[in-house]
Amino acid sequence: MMEIHELVVEMKLLERRLTLYEEKYGVLSEDFYKALLASNLARYDEYEETRTHFSRWKGIYETWLRRKQAYR
Repeated sequence: MMEIHELVVEMKLLERRLTLYEEKYGVLSEDFYKALLASNLARYDEYEETRTHFSRWKGIYETWLRRKQAYR
């Protein structure tokens, strides 16, 4: 298991990456993730760049969620 300090540092790094997507798409990661899981973003699948960004964003957010859970 990671040390608390390592978890906090990694979470902050992940949050900086999440912020880039939030600023680009104008939505918070939590809301993006909920919409993605509810299949409300299917229309974006036709765009290669968006699909790639959303896949990365989802992965970063899920990693952040796991680190947050480990921290708790």
